[in-house]
Amino acid sequence: MATAIKIQEFDDLSYNPFLSHEDNFGNDLDPYPQIHALRAQGTVLPGSYRELMGYYCYYGDMPKFTVLGSKESEEVLIDTSRFSNSGYHPTLGATFGMGSISTMDNPEHGRWRKIFQKIFLPQYVRTWGDTIVDPVVNGLMANFLPRGEADLVDEFTHRYPFEVIYHQLNLPESDVNTFQRLAIGQTDFNHMPQALEAGVKLGEYFRGLIDERRANPGDDLVSLLANTEADGEYLPELVLISFLRQLMNAAGDTTYRGTSILLAALLQNPDQLEAIRKDRSLIPAAIEEALRWDGPVLTQLRVAIHDTTLGGVHIPAGAYVDVAAGAANRDPAFYPDPDAFNIFRDRRAHFSFARGPHICVGQHLARVEMTRALDAVLDNLHNLRLDPDKPAPEIRGIMMRVPAHIHVRFDQ
Repeated sequence: MATAIKIQEFDDLSYNPFLSHEDNFGNDLDPYPQIHALRAQGTVLPGSYRELMGYYCYYGDMPKFTVLGSKESEEVLIDTSRFSNSGYHPTLGATFGMGSISTMDNPEHGRWRKIFQKIFLPQYVRTWGDTIVDPVVNGLMANFLPRGEADLVDEFTHRYPFEVIYHQLNLPESDVNTFQRLAIGQTDFNHMPQALEAGVKLGEYFRGLIDERRANPGDDLVSLLANTEADGEYLPELVLISFLRQLMNAAGDTTYRGTSILLAALLQNPDQLEAIRKDRSLIPAAIEEALRWDGPVLTQLRVAIHDTTLGGVHIPAGAYVDVAAGAANRDPAFYPDPDAFNIFRDRRAHFSFARGPHICVGQHLARVEMTRALDAVLDNLHNLRLDPDKPAPEIRGIMMRVPAHIHVRFDQ
């Protein structure tokens, strides 16, 4: 779609937001032995998750704690009378905007979240599978199907959810590259001036798009959000722009990581991949197991509202509390043999989409995208297997996890 709105690049064109990944999220191949060793010391420990894992923590000087047990993690995420989302104010609040529902507590959070939920209900999201997701998948696969080999990350999963978002927003093709650089730069908290610059420039861009789409609405996501109301209220501009700023990271980046991890896990467990080939009804179980086994986001942040006790540990008011979802997802008290990837295990809810009132509003879209991606792989990449002549996939990171490459071969 053509637009009169001009998107602005970073002032420093040499700045590359894609190079910040390792500094921000770590490069550890397998953090889980260290996570298990920490949990053996207690389900709630003093210190931030980043510090306990040997990385710099940018939260400030307030007391910090890390939650490693599944029971205690659920307690923190659900009990909003004791734990607040205000810890995101200096980071996500600064770049996405203080209108981001990720930074809000109830009643403000619930008031605006219900409008987003209205758009992202499963019955609406499923229609995007046919009209948006499948054409993107088929278009990307057409580029490598004739070769009989591919890097599924570089050529498919890294591009796929972002292309879906561009179509949902109906962005002009000319804006896509700059848009992605700004969107990724927003979470480069080790380069805060650029992160703030990205938030400002995306805000200006979305403000113009909202005005255009309100005057001439279409069926794109900007038009839907700008014109949707709940209980007679439209989303305030601050809340709407904050959500649109966050969409690329919350929906695109995490879905790219989750889909990549799912495919890597199945290719490294070919018996389970073969079982899915024979019975597609196993796909939902495979998706949930991949999200549990090595979820794309390993921590969620909360702040203690008042003095409280958690797991027998005193938590003072104002303390930052890292909920280590990756630890909770591999808690042997909750998941038998937790380090094994096993799509046949008894299904229990995982922590990768959080819990409680802040559970991921885009979780249904993420599942649709992961399902359609796996269906397309099974339909088109016959006899899919890892390329024996190239390095095996390595899932890395302590905060955000993803393999850099998945080299495969398949029968043409």
